[in-house]
Amino acid sequence: MESTTSETLDRLYRVNVRGMFHCLQAAIKHMIAAGGGAIVNMGAIASLVGEEERFAYGMSKGAVLAMTKSVAVDYVKRGIRCNCVCPSRIHTPFVDGFLARNYPGREAEMFAKLSAYQPMGRMGKPVEVAALVLYLLSDEAAFVTGQAVPLDGGVLR
Repeated sequence: MESTTSETLDRLYRVNVRGMFHCLQAAIKHMIAAGGGAIVNMGAIASLVGEEERFAYGMSKGAVLAMTKSVAVDYVKRGIRCNCVCPSRIHTPFVDGFLARNYPGREAEMFAKLSAYQPMGRMGKPVEVAALVLYLLSDEAAFVTGQAVPLDGGVLR
């Protein structure tokens, strides 16, 4: 909280909250016209638990979770389902770039530390996120709405 600047808070709000709002608003209009559909928002494990030094990010992803639940309740009678995937750390090029910028020469050490956060001992893979999203969008998940689905390697055990 103390190290979060107004600029950081505003930037994360614009991207994660306001951006999600605009996407939902645009998609819902089309889904109503089409007679329904499914939405999967990208939340984060930080929306379900407090994480050190992640105040602004956790706040913004908590808002994504609240929007997910509101859309699920408000549009279920119109055939629209809305869920939220809440991943823990996922190994992407962003992670590699973050480590290179912030921990030069210590990338392997910090990668191991970030991986150890998950009880499974590794970060998730983008393909694992995609598989969960595909499931939530599929007819197999037709009875699932308003849920925050963790993809976290056992963090929320």
